[in-house]
Amino acid sequence: MPRSDRQQPRYLVIKQFLSERIQSGEFAPNHQIPPEEALARQFGVSRMTANKAIRDLVQEGYLIRQAGLGTFVTDRKAESPLHDIRNIAEEVRLRGHDYANRIILCEAIEADDEVALRLGVRVNSSVFHTILIHLENGIPIQLENRYVNPRWVPHYLETDFSRQTPNEVLVANCPISDLEHIVEAVLPDPQAAAWLEIQQEEPCLSVIRRTWSADHLISYARLLHPGGRYKLRSAMPG
Repeated sequence: MPRSDRQQPRYLVIKQFLSERIQSGEFAPNHQIPPEEALARQFGVSRMTANKAIRDLVQEGYLIRQAGLGTFVTDRKAESPLHDIRNIAEEVRLRGHDYANRIILCEAIEADDEVALRLGVRVNSSVFHTILIHLENGIPIQLENRYVNPRWVPHYLETDFSRQTPNEVLVANCPISDLEHIVEAVLPDPQAAAWLEIQQEEPCLSVIRRTWSADHLISYARLLHPGGRYKLRSAMPG
């Protein structure tokens, strides 16, 4: 049986109150939330309890404190860390949003010069190639163009990518031990712009990602994100 508000820790009640208003858009990006003192009075709790709720939402990226001004709702674009690899479907669902994808291409091809160099295979050797569009609440947030060495993931193309993302398949078969990211700002080509449902003049974030499992180079991917919908984050472990 679900716990009632009376049974929940009080900070969670405040956190839920704020989260629901952020998710609904009632508290839009840059909206200033009520101060700790007001929330404490409203919910009949200590200021420390209200502070705990706000602190949690700051840590999760929903709120930002500005010294001397107050606490505001962030412009929470889709966000991905650079120092590790997360399943984009999980990222989207953790934000409380709906994830879906569109499968554009799923095939075996012969590696050209660039793919062979990036993937560490011989030119014209067979590699697996997939193109997917990842969506958050029906809006495209990433174009994934991926090449996989079939030697290490032989059943890759047999995957139902509507149920499992390429990332999930790779991690399940070859736990990632190392990765490389190259990030730059680019303009999309006409096909990419059409797939992402943006104008060609809209700047995008391009990420070239290579992943290893032990000493094996497993995958080379070109990831393209509309700059207005996505951001990348890097943090050194504390």
